[in-house]
Amino acid sequence: MNLPNKLTVIRIFMIPLFIIIAVVPFNWGTIAVGDQSLAITQLVAAIIFAIASITDWLDGHIARKNNLVTNFGKFADPLADKMLVMTAFIVLVGQGLAPSWIVAVIVCRELAVTGLRLLLVEGGEVMAAAWPGKIKTATQMIAIILLLVNNVPFNLIHLPVAQIMLYVCLIFTIYSGVDYFIKNSDVFKGSM
Repeated sequence: MNLPNKLTVIRIFMIPLFIIIAVVPFNWGTIAVGDQSLAITQLVAAIIFAIASITDWLDGHIARKNNLVTNFGKFADPLADKMLVMTAFIVLVGQGLAPSWIVAVIVCRELAVTGLRLLLVEGGEVMAAAWPGKIKTATQMIAIILLLVNNVPFNLIHLPVAQIMLYVCLIFTIYSGVDYFIKNSDVFKGSM
């Protein structure tokens, strides 16, 4: 197994660790941040999520740079990304930190684009990630990290960056999904 694929597998194994730290009520104390407190478990969960997110960028970078792209990587990398992001969003809904309707839109888009990718693969085509999709992924990961840490450090200046990033990621989630379907609409011609 090459290094990019190992990083993908590590990301997959980090998901249950993230869930345990984020959901199990460990009492590790809090850190005072301005007039608010941040649970250490939230900080640790955010760090785990951030490390897992970095492996998303790193495995793709290494695979392309060193010509280590494999069928396993093509399958597992996007799956690991979706599993990580959807898990984090579901945890955030459960903790009351993200509105369920936004997460529902994000999950539906991810499932729809995955279905589109499957149709294209069946026809011998591969749908590469486009810039709107890459921006969507980056904004989702930033929003999740900021939501996990209760908007630290921006809460010190009373600027709701976490909530703003959540809506920015929602916009890019919708935009990139529509973009993928418009650019690949020919896959549905003659089948309706």
